[in-house]
Amino acid sequence: MDFYSFYTGGEFHAHEFLGAHYHSGKTFFRVFAPAAQSIDVIGDFNSWTPTPMHRIHDGNFWEAEINNARPGMMYKYRITSSSGTVEHTDPFARAMELRPASASVICDFDYSFSDAAWMKKRSDMRQKPLNIYEMHFGSWKKPGEESDKWYTYSELAPMIIPYLKEHGYNYLELMPLAEHPCDESWGYQQTGFFAPTSRYGKPEELMYFVDECHKNNIGVILDFVSVHFASDYYALARFDGTPLYEYPNSAVGVSEWGSCNFMHSRGEVRSFLQSAANFWLSEYHFDGLRFDAISNLIYWQGDKKRGVNGATVDFLRKMTSTLHTKHPGVMLSAEDSTDFDGVTRPVSEGGLGFDYKWDMGWMNDTLSYFQSPEPEKCDKYHSLAFSMMYYYNERYLLPLSHDEVVHGKATIVQKMNGEYEKKFPAARAFYIYMYAHPGKKLNFMGSELAHLREWDEKRELDWSILRYPLHDSFNKFIKDLNRIYLSHPALSERDYDPSGFSWLLCNTERPACYAFERVSASERITAVFNFSDSPQALEFYSPSPLTLLLASDSDVYSGTTHS
Repeated sequence: MDFYSFYTGGEFHAHEFLGAHYHSGKTFFRVFAPAAQSIDVIGDFNSWTPTPMHRIHDGNFWEAEINNARPGMMYKYRITSSSGTVEHTDPFARAMELRPASASVICDFDYSFSDAAWMKKRSDMRQKPLNIYEMHFGSWKKPGEESDKWYTYSELAPMIIPYLKEHGYNYLELMPLAEHPCDESWGYQQTGFFAPTSRYGKPEELMYFVDECHKNNIGVILDFVSVHFASDYYALARFDGTPLYEYPNSAVGVSEWGSCNFMHSRGEVRSFLQSAANFWLSEYHFDGLRFDAISNLIYWQGDKKRGVNGATVDFLRKMTSTLHTKHPGVMLSAEDSTDFDGVTRPVSEGGLGFDYKWDMGWMNDTLSYFQSPEPEKCDKYHSLAFSMMYYYNERYLLPLSHDEVVHGKATIVQKMNGEYEKKFPAARAFYIYMYAHPGKKLNFMGSELAHLREWDEKRELDWSILRYPLHDSFNKFIKDLNRIYLSHPALSERDYDPSGFSWLLCNTERPACYAFERVSASERITAVFNFSDSPQALEFYSPSPLTLLLASDSDVYSGTTHS
C-alpha cells in the first residue's frame, strides 16, 4: 500500500495491506488506529486472550503476526484509548459472524472464476438493452416459514438464473450484501464493508453465484453504500476512541437514518471506501455498482439549501474515474433525486463520472399520472411527457425500485387508479410506456407478478398469487414485453441520442392519448397509448405500414381485444 496515497485519499488497494492476511501457516493482522494507546488481537487461535499488536510505519498503524491463526477462525481487535477499551470488528475483514454476533473471520479465498469470456465482452450497455431485476437476496424465496432462514448464495443460483432468463432480464441488481446487523436496514447500515453477509453463506459461494450468472450471460450489479455506516459500538463508530471515520460534529455526523456519516474530507476515509468499491469489482467480479443516496453526498445532509459538499464531490470524481480505468466496462449508477448538473458527464468535462443516473422525476410523475382518475389525467397531460424536456441532460435509467413498494406506498399495480380488475389494464399500459420510453430499465422483484402486498424483508414473495388468472396473465405480459425490449434495438440503441425519439402525438386535443417513435439504424417502432377509459380514434403519420408487436389489452393478457 502507498501510505502517502492512503493519507491523501488516492489509495484503492488498502485492503491488500490492512485486515487479516493468511500466508504460509500464519496470519498478519494490520489495522489503522492513530489514537489507540494499545491494541490486542483476540480470537479462536489464542482462546480469546490478548495478543499485543505493535506500531508500524509512522505509528498510526498496528500489526501482529500469529502463527496458528488459520482461515475460518474468528477474531476481534481489543482497542484501548483514552475513552476506554472496546472490542471492535476489523474494518477490512473479509467475512463476519452471523448477526447478532460480530466477530471477524480470517479468510483465504479459494475460488477460481471461469467467466473470462464474459469479462472480456461486458460493457456499460449504453447502446444496448439493459433490463435490470432488482432483488433482495433473503426474501425472493425462503426455504421455510421461519423468517431467519435463507437460501445460500450457491443454493439460490440455480433458482434465480433460469427465472431471469425466462422473464427476459439480462442484469441482476442485488441490494447491499456487505455485512449489516439489522435485517430491517436492508443492508444500508453496514458494519463490514469488505465482508459479504454471512446470512447467505461464505464468500466463495457469492463468487460462485456471480460466476454462474456470467456463464448464463447475466450481469450482476451490487448496491454500494458510501454515505454512512451503522452506529454499532463494535464497528467503525469511534473506532480508535475518536471519530476516525465519522464527523466529530453530530450536526453533520448523524444521518437522517440515525447512522454515522462518513467524513469524506479525510483521505483515509476516501481510501477506505475506494478500496471497498475496488474490492467488490476485483474479487467478486461484479459488473457494476449502484451508489446509494448520492444526493446526501452532493449536498450537506442531502439538503440543497445547505450547499454543495465539495469534499464529497471531489471524492466521487476521483472514485468513478479511477474505477472506470481499473475496470473497463463496469457500470456505475447514481441514485440521485437532485438536479445537480453533470452527474453522468465525464470527470474530464467537470462531471461526476457516473454511467447512469436514476430518473426519480420520471418515476414520480409517471406514477402520479397513473394514480389519477381520468378527469385529472387531462390536467396532468403534460406532466407525463415532461421527462423528455430534460431527458438528454443526463444518461437516465428508469427505476421502479424497492423504495416504491414499501412503507405504505403500495405496490406498483396497487398504485394504478381504480378497483382491483381495472388496475391490471392500467398497469400493463404503464409498463409498455416505461419500456418504450428512452432509458434503461429497472424493476424490483414481485412487480412482474402484479404483487399486491408491499415488500417485507422477512417474507418471501407471494408466489401463490400466480394461481389467479389476472396475475398469471400479467406475468405472461411482462415476459413478452421484456423479450420485445431485448430483441428490438430501436428501444435501446439510441437511448441517449435525440435522433432516437420523436413525438407523434402529444397535445391536449386528445386527452390521455400519446404516440411517439423510437428509431435505430435498422428499425422504427411506433408506440401508441390511450390511457383513457374509452376508445379513441387517433391519427398520425407513419412513413411505412405498421406491424403489431404487442397490445396491452390483448385477450391473452386478460384484456378485451381478441388477438
